[in-house]
Amino acid sequence: MTDRERDDHEFSSGQGFGDPYDGFDIDPPELSVDPDKVDPVDSRVVTDMLDEGNMPADDVDAEQLLDVGVSYVHINRHEQAAETFERAARFTDDDRIEQEAWTNKGAAHAELEEWDAAIGAYREALNADDDSEHAATAETNLAYAMWESGRTEQALEHAERAVEIDPRFAEAWYNRGFFLLERGLAEDAVNAFDNATRLGFRNPDILEEKARALEEMEEFERAEDLVEEAEELREEAEQELVDERTG
Repeated sequence: MTDRERDDHEFSSGQGFGDPYDGFDIDPPELSVDPDKVDPVDSRVVTDMLDEGNMPADDVDAEQLLDVGVSYVHINRHEQAAETFERAARFTDDDRIEQEAWTNKGAAHAELEEWDAAIGAYREALNADDDSEHAATAETNLAYAMWESGRTEQALEHAERAVEIDPRFAEAWYNRGFFLLERGLAEDAVNAFDNATRLGFRNPDILEEKARALEEMEEFERAEDLVEEAEELREEAEQELVDERTG
């Protein structure tokens, strides 16, 4: 997640929702609201009910809270998502769930361009476990947040760490390539982009970044071919979108 034009951030998928149109509800069952006590449409209800002073941790299902947070993400309510992910992290005693929740909280802040908050959340995720399945995602997302906040040298360090943790994480290789290219290391960037492509990460963005690196290396013909391929991929994606809407 390094291209400034991209605004997608890596969230976990939670436990899944089944059919999203079948009984969709952003509140887990155990958080049902008593209308005699609170206004059920009050946007603060979930936050208030999950206050640690009002509800024992044993009464909260942190995994379901992750689902609630992801549900908020799906409807672009990132502030509520960030609050819910933080509560999931604080209520659980499972390091895996805690790390996933902090990582998702960071991504929610990133969607809001709240980079300092995102960085703090990703650091919390890594404090929970710096070598787990979610650590590489936390590192690569942290690299992106560092870049956006102007800490470019630290961004590369975290991108390097992400591929060390999970050498098969294609997006981490893409990020590493981007940051290397920004440092003027075009040949190393091309190698990183090639690794990402071999791992299945092939889209117009990576082709254009690789083309930019090749231009730095004065390999203009190869760069031009990649730019043309990127344009073809975009046209195909646009046509598929049209077909879906008219089909």
